[in-house]
Amino acid sequence: MVTKLWANSGDSHATGEVERWREILPSDLAERMPRSVKDADGEFETVHVDGRTFRRKLPKLLTKTDKSGRTIGDLVSERGAKSLEGRLADLDQEGVWGEVVYASLGLWESLLSDRHMIREVTRLQNEYVASEVAEKSGHRLVPAASVPLLDIDDAVAEVEHMAEIGLRCVSLPTGLPDGMPALNRDDWEPLWAACEAAGMVLGVHIGTDGGDDGPVRFRGPGGAVLNYVDTTYGGQRVATQLVSSGALDRHPGLRVLISEGGATWVPFLGDRMNEGYRQHATFVRPVLSRLPKEILYDQVYTSFQHDESAPAAMWAMGYRNILWGSDYPHIEGTFGHTQKTLHELFDDVTPEVSHRIRIGAFRELFPHVPSPPAE
Repeated sequence: MVTKLWANSGDSHATGEVERWREILPSDLAERMPRSVKDADGEFETVHVDGRTFRRKLPKLLTKTDKSGRTIGDLVSERGAKSLEGRLADLDQEGVWGEVVYASLGLWESLLSDRHMIREVTRLQNEYVASEVAEKSGHRLVPAASVPLLDIDDAVAEVEHMAEIGLRCVSLPTGLPDGMPALNRDDWEPLWAACEAAGMVLGVHIGTDGGDDGPVRFRGPGGAVLNYVDTTYGGQRVATQLVSSGALDRHPGLRVLISEGGATWVPFLGDRMNEGYRQHATFVRPVLSRLPKEILYDQVYTSFQHDESAPAAMWAMGYRNILWGSDYPHIEGTFGHTQKTLHELFDDVTPEVSHRIRIGAFRELFPHVPSPPAE
């Protein structure tokens, strides 16, 4: 009998958001929130966000139907949108204990351009997930809370509100709303200070760059793979900005989680930043208290799903802040084969490496999450 491996997940997603918005938001605001409408043949979908529309072709896997006539996309959505008890039952079956929960359609919120709307929406959403997701799951689920990024003072106020209601993770997109300063600018210093003071983890999910085409930048031959790979670079850019600008150096208690972007890029990026910091020292501002790679290794955490090279980033390259992630309930995730994936990744590594990636790094970020049944 194969031993069941339990793991915490640094990446998963909520579904059923349209229904939630209709429940908790005033009707005029709910109608302006992101929603997806599929064509009759299921081949394309149109995403509507506050009067703007974005049309995109769906992956063939999502459009394939089963005997009942439902598409795999429908089945995935149904699974993720079940009751909280149903979700936890799925996780128990798969051997997933605690998990960070990002939005799905809500990741398009960064395209909202009404400051007053986004301020109200984020507050109501965060109060909902604090009580209905975090508390009712026994704090196994860690919602990545929304933050209004059209005004930095609003963002700081909402982080303080999050802390008051027991949330532990801020969802920060890889792309900021139009007109906002880049993340390496000192304008964001009040937000970093507020997050550090509140013990709030900055959760950065890849593929949230925004823009009219969403995650689609390439078309034609190789487009599917090009776009999938390209989404990973936004997370690397955020990590580079926060390290090189001195934001993390000034706030040594601040932790960042780059979700779903792999892990082996961290040693490379650390080496590259160190080289630039040394070889171009005449031009470097600010001067850091440690080399960039040390800060990156210490304060930036990452999550991956299937990457066979990820454990080697720890045992071969010394990068310890790696989390595994299930990406539940998305189609590129591990639902249905989680145990197979975990055994393939960890059966041939040391118990220390296995435990650190499955359990330990997550526990450092979210010590309030109870321990799994077996470690």
